[in-house]
Amino acid sequence: MPPRQRLSPADRRAQLLSVGARLFAARPYEEVLMEEVAAQAGVSRALLYRHFPGKHDLFAAVYQQAADQLLARSRFDPADTLVEQLVEGMDAHLDYFVANRHAVLAANRVLAGDPVIQTIMTNELDALRSRLLGVLPLADDDTRAAVSQVLRSWLVFVQVLVVDWLTEETCTRTELRDACIGGCIGALRPLLPVDPAPDWPR
Repeated sequence: MPPRQRLSPADRRAQLLSVGARLFAARPYEEVLMEEVAAQAGVSRALLYRHFPGKHDLFAAVYQQAADQLLARSRFDPADTLVEQLVEGMDAHLDYFVANRHAVLAANRVLAGDPVIQTIMTNELDALRSRLLGVLPLADDDTRAAVSQVLRSWLVFVQVLVVDWLTEETCTRTELRDACIGGCIGALRPLLPVDPAPDWPR
């Protein structure tokens, strides 16, 4: 066990999240034990449980932190083309998903029906949809409503496709990313007055 360090509550929580994130990334959810989290953090189990009453609470906090960081890295700038923005957002998410395969599969498979985890994922998808709506040329409220609906369905499609790919890599990462981007562009083209990606092949 590493030597015990005296940290502020905020720093201790950050440390425990870091240890938890590393363990949830390294092994399936069911194999991660709170005792091991405490040992690797150099704290007592009692202290760990004061911050996180159970493994589910720790995992939810780890996943919320990851969602916040992914949103921060998914920058949507109207100065960039739609394709550039989609590439940047997909790459940020795929970087995380590949590096944290076990955590992503836990959230989408093991804890698929958990309302806390589902809320975290739904909130992130809603935030991504709102940001995309903010950079697209929407002529009126009807167009906005139609595009919003398409983006919501597209984001769910991407989520399902990527989780399946993490389970069985049937194509390359670049092919996966481009399939997702192509799906978005193809779905948006009939709804927008101007082609959102004129350089993207039809």
